[in-house]
Amino acid sequence: MKNNEIMIKAWEQHLTVPSFNIPYLPMMEPVMQAAHDENAFCFVTVARLEWEKFGSKSMAAVAREYFSLNKGDHVRLHLDHIPVIDEDNLQVPYLDLIKEAIDLGYQSVMVDGSRLSFEENVKATRAVTDIAHKADIPVEAELGAVMGHEANPTMGYEEILAARTGFTDPEEARRFVKESSCDWLSVAFGNIHGAVSEATRHEKKVAARLDTAHLKTITDAAGIPLVLHGGSGIPQSYILDAIQNGIAKINIGTEVRQVYEQNLERTGSTSEAQKHVYERTASMLRDFFKLSGKKQLLV
Repeated sequence: MKNNEIMIKAWEQHLTVPSFNIPYLPMMEPVMQAAHDENAFCFVTVARLEWEKFGSKSMAAVAREYFSLNKGDHVRLHLDHIPVIDEDNLQVPYLDLIKEAIDLGYQSVMVDGSRLSFEENVKATRAVTDIAHKADIPVEAELGAVMGHEANPTMGYEEILAARTGFTDPEEARRFVKESSCDWLSVAFGNIHGAVSEATRHEKKVAARLDTAHLKTITDAAGIPLVLHGGSGIPQSYILDAIQNGIAKINIGTEVRQVYEQNLERTGSTSEAQKHVYERTASMLRDFFKLSGKKQLLV
């Protein structure tokens, strides 16, 4: 079953597809093994910043690792944030990267035009959907701005929440889906990315508070599966409520990345760090998302 079919099933059944970022290649195996052992389903994914600023090496290296390890039907490969303008305000050759990902076998892709104007975001996303849909590959886009990846953040979380900075506008979501032809939409309604700057990326992530009433208005307007970026650290009650109100995919990065980094630093052992990533992933699938044994509902 293809990624878009899985996402639509999750959306219709008020389930979610956890999407675990792989900023270091040795994290891939324990994440995939945890999904298998829990008889759950997830995506494994990599964003451009994770091979630029962490240790996933390259989009090709992640794809090779995935295809060498994948022996079952519990995991699919997704390409996360390919920005048009990145967190350092630099232009990115996003179309070339998307084409490369499709050639490498990525099963869904994300273009992030959230730093552009509405019209330019539509234009960039449509350029990607025109390419990806010809290859039968679904496209995730972002509307609004999920903060946190900025190189020099100027606002704290409480300021972002109070001002509703970057919150996705429901009527813009309606227009965006129609005009861009995206398949899934990453939206902002109180969620925030984990910091990626060297100075802050090891800090405990803020426990974000989601405005699920606002989410519901976006869901009603967009009419497609929605995605929550920055899922780490959000209290479970908010997450479960968001799933009931249109979130079909939740990105998890900081939660498992810091487990890997901290245990590698503590022990100097990659296998020990992998063991802790496995335990955290299995716990999230089983206890947090309540997805153990539910693979058959999605695949």
